[in-house]
Amino acid sequence: MVLEKTFYKMMLSKSFPFPVKVTYWDGKSKVYGNGNPGLEIVFNEKIPITDITRNASLALGEGYMDKKIEIKSTNGSDKQAIQKLILGAYQSADSFMRNSKFRKFMPKAKKHTEKQNQADIHSHYDIGNEFYKLWLDPTMTYSCAYFTNGNTDDLEAAQIAKVHHILKKLNPQKGKTFLDIGCGWGTLMLTAAKEYDLKVTGVTLSEQQYKLVNQKIKAMGLQDQAEVLLEDYRELKDRKFDYITSVGMFEHVGSENLSGYFADIAKYLNDNGIALIHGITRQQGGASNAWIDKYIFPGGYIPGLQEIVGDIVENNLQITDMETLRRHYQRTLEIWDKNFNAIRDKAQEMMGERFCRMWDLYLQACAASFESGNIDVIQYLLTKGPSGEKLPMTRSYMLTEK
Repeated sequence: MVLEKTFYKMMLSKSFPFPVKVTYWDGKSKVYGNGNPGLEIVFNEKIPITDITRNASLALGEGYMDKKIEIKSTNGSDKQAIQKLILGAYQSADSFMRNSKFRKFMPKAKKHTEKQNQADIHSHYDIGNEFYKLWLDPTMTYSCAYFTNGNTDDLEAAQIAKVHHILKKLNPQKGKTFLDIGCGWGTLMLTAAKEYDLKVTGVTLSEQQYKLVNQKIKAMGLQDQAEVLLEDYRELKDRKFDYITSVGMFEHVGSENLSGYFADIAKYLNDNGIALIHGITRQQGGASNAWIDKYIFPGGYIPGLQEIVGDIVENNLQITDMETLRRHYQRTLEIWDKNFNAIRDKAQEMMGERFCRMWDLYLQACAASFESGNIDVIQYLLTKGPSGEKLPMTRSYMLTEK
């Protein structure tokens, strides 16, 4: 026990820039850092040292899911204790989050075949439409929102603003063709059809999303203007489009397929076509996370900024504009977590307690990661060939009312 506590002290004593109370499995507590701690970590059971040194993220994440670990505020009132604790770990240079001793083994890279991609997407997005309806906003948008008025926007307004922000960047002309790769539950593509008068095609590998988008198309009377395909984006073959969007998609294709992903975008664009690619990026370089890979996004990979830019230019696409929305995604995740915990009893009836602990950890950990700058989300506006007269000379057109 002395050896184990010595190891835990080594791991935790310098991992946070603020005092933290740690209560061990024998009921004894220790405060690491100077001052009154606002957060407490409770180890109900020992996590084996070998598991932590093999991969701290996976071992501690599973420990939280299995109630071997509790994270709470010392006064019991903080609903974002996980986010604050993980943010602190990112901010400390000596944290176990940054120490290579605690992240020796990363998840093995998967081959992102069409069959594997379908299985990975099914494991996350086909949990069930009813589950996502519980805590997403009415647009059913599961990506970063765009808060035009800071923290005063509600989530639905911010998601609608994001859709228009994306579409306005394309400077779309009525009657042109539009492809949305990874269309989700259809809000972006159907807004493009209904409000921008584009002829749209959406592509998804999620059966649940495919069914709901088809229902929306019929309900909105857009059968002659919109279609959704249940297939891999690589199966579009020789089809061409004037505009392409892809939101929260390239994180799923894998590092080995990134260049091919942008090659396909270039292939599907008409000459002088325009694409808006919105995705999570690490400015510090590409990375994966063993716990996220196992429980949240199997096969997921967050590419580095240099990697993305290299793949774009190597495929003869031109970068016309880039915009970072990191703080917007932090805010989005915080609202999602608040919404999720407001309906947690219902979610637990559907999915079980372990799943709900996992989901809460996922949302708060991601919010902390964006808040710390560990990850970012960037919109890349691309053209096939020089933008010429397809886009205005200045960015002001992106900010005008539709």
